[in-house]
Amino acid sequence: MTQHADVVVVGGGQAGLAAGYHLRRQGLDFIVLDADPAPGGSWQHMWDSLHLFSPAEHSSLPGRLMPTQAGETYPDAGNVVDYLADYEKRYDLPVQHGTRVDVVRRDGDRLLVEADSGTWRARAVISATGTWSRPFLPAVPGRSIFTGRQLHTVNYRSPADFAGQRVIVVGGGNSGAQIAADLALDGNVHVTWVTQRPPHFLPDDIDGRALFDVATARRRALDAGRTDTGGVASLGDIVAVPPVRAARDAGLLTAKPMFSRLTASGVRWDDGSRAGADAIVWCTGFRPALSHLAPLNLRGPRGRIPTDGTRSLSEPRLHLLGYGDWTGPASATLIGVGSTARDAVREVTGLLK
Repeated sequence: MTQHADVVVVGGGQAGLAAGYHLRRQGLDFIVLDADPAPGGSWQHMWDSLHLFSPAEHSSLPGRLMPTQAGETYPDAGNVVDYLADYEKRYDLPVQHGTRVDVVRRDGDRLLVEADSGTWRARAVISATGTWSRPFLPAVPGRSIFTGRQLHTVNYRSPADFAGQRVIVVGGGNSGAQIAADLALDGNVHVTWVTQRPPHFLPDDIDGRALFDVATARRRALDAGRTDTGGVASLGDIVAVPPVRAARDAGLLTAKPMFSRLTASGVRWDDGSRAGADAIVWCTGFRPALSHLAPLNLRGPRGRIPTDGTRSLSEPRLHLLGYGDWTGPASATLIGVGSTARDAVREVTGLLK
């Protein structure tokens, strides 16, 4: 049976909920289809020690501040999950959990959204699937012959899983630094941190509040035709959250350059030096989860769909929300996605009315 809606939102994480909030305010008929069986988006899958970069009041979706967490300046992932679940309930957002969207295709004057539990005909679609479900692993020579354990950021949980082991953490971004720090501070794991280039820590007083302001200022400058300020990348790669700062100041976060290949028992560098390893944690980033949009044939350079703001240039009934700065400044963050979602819904409303 085919169902009908003005708008189908694909993805029920922070971006999908922000879109739902604004769609509700516009009085549109919509449904949010989310693959996860429970609320919380990707936050429910994060590692145990993860905390936000910003205080709760600077990590909120539109309409409702995130409650503070007792004893914590920066809330943990569990607090975010509770907040998103409450947000969904508070605004009575029609989120259908446990529903995986397979494809979106054109069907005359509508878009057909085909999921594992049914089909929807929509006048517009907002894709908000994020990147967490599409981890990226680099093609490093020897990766197939390494006999130890290999996992990505998405699979990491806690140092207890690696007690007494030699672990190599690969990646110079926030995830790599935080996971390397988590393992190193535990004291029961021998950690080697490997980065493509020397790690660049942001000043200790910089957190998500400042990063959002910097990202927004860059977008405004670019939109006005002014010189590119460089945005967040001009400040550094790694936010010095308290555990990272503690590990760095204790001399536990000294990075080695990227190795040239894996061996059966570890890794080897170009100079012939080696390191044994029982496990490798690849903190090597993600790619946008856009496979459900393949029938629309919209992909452009670097696998992205060309957009004007969030609107697809080739399919104006489709908006992409929360995938990074290319779909709105800081739109992959809790604090940043609200204004981008508002603008996207405003455009959708104009299209439909």
